[in-house]
Amino acid sequence: MRDASDVLRHVVVETPLLESPALNDTLGARLFLKCETLQLTGSFKFRGAYNTLSRLSPAQKSAGVLAYSSGNHAQGVALAAQMLRIPATILMPEDSPRIKLANTLGYGAKVVTYDRLKESREELGERLAAAENLTLIKPYDNYYVMSGQGSVGIEIAEQLKERGISADICVAPAGGGGLIAGVSLALRVLAPTIDIYSAEPEGFDDLLRSLAAGERLANEPGASSLCDAIMTPMPGVLTFAINRETLKGGLAVSDEETKAAMRAAFHYFKCVIEPGGAVALAALLSGKIDIRGKIAVAIASGGNVDPELFSDILVERDQ
Repeated sequence: MRDASDVLRHVVVETPLLESPALNDTLGARLFLKCETLQLTGSFKFRGAYNTLSRLSPAQKSAGVLAYSSGNHAQGVALAAQMLRIPATILMPEDSPRIKLANTLGYGAKVVTYDRLKESREELGERLAAAENLTLIKPYDNYYVMSGQGSVGIEIAEQLKERGISADICVAPAGGGGLIAGVSLALRVLAPTIDIYSAEPEGFDDLLRSLAAGERLANEPGASSLCDAIMTPMPGVLTFAINRETLKGGLAVSDEETKAAMRAAFHYFKCVIEPGGAVALAALLSGKIDIRGKIAVAIASGGNVDPELFSDILVERDQ
């Protein structure tokens, strides 16, 4: 984990850990927001992507890479590949947010779209990578991806230490589980008294249910959510092996609670968070766990939301 942090130190943005006295008064707690919305590409995903691509062999770099993603991993891989002069092909759902699709193309990647309701990105990705001799960069089930994401946890621990405080709770969004696996490993060493929870949208709470069952469980097909960034079918193999040992538990939030968190982030922190990136804050603001009298950290994992959707969510409360 420290090795990944060293690789990334002069490449990534050390994102701020923000606090709002007004929100603290309302909650009766100290709540910090880790704003990965301000990371390169607008998401934590750039950390894992760059850490992974920087370690490829010369032959792998020359041949190129392939990634599948609804948008944030796509952008992270595309920018990292551009910086390292590696050809990149990205497999994205047809219904990806326009801002994510446009940004991925803008970083110079080739984009191939698919129907997420009818086609398996894993099967398509494996087939395309084999046909074109591309190195597949999985979005979470990859050691270097997870260790790159873990640099978020290192920053949180160091930023809290600079303030002379320790947190009681940390909540992170979870799709495949790469971010929270990396963060939980880092915090277990650097801040072992913190209880760490995952946050997911209702209908895609596979990690919550898997933690309770002690085995990987899939989501039921047909569910829908605003949170496109974390609508994964089930926890990753590598990530779940870590998360079952490091997490205190899992939390699930509704779309309405997610929208409320997006509005609160804008109001109290002047921070734009996409739906999938807002679920950790949503879990804390909606009282999924009691934080009164405690110090809590919510990770805002991404800010790539289409302007029209964000505007609609902001004004929805007043209608």
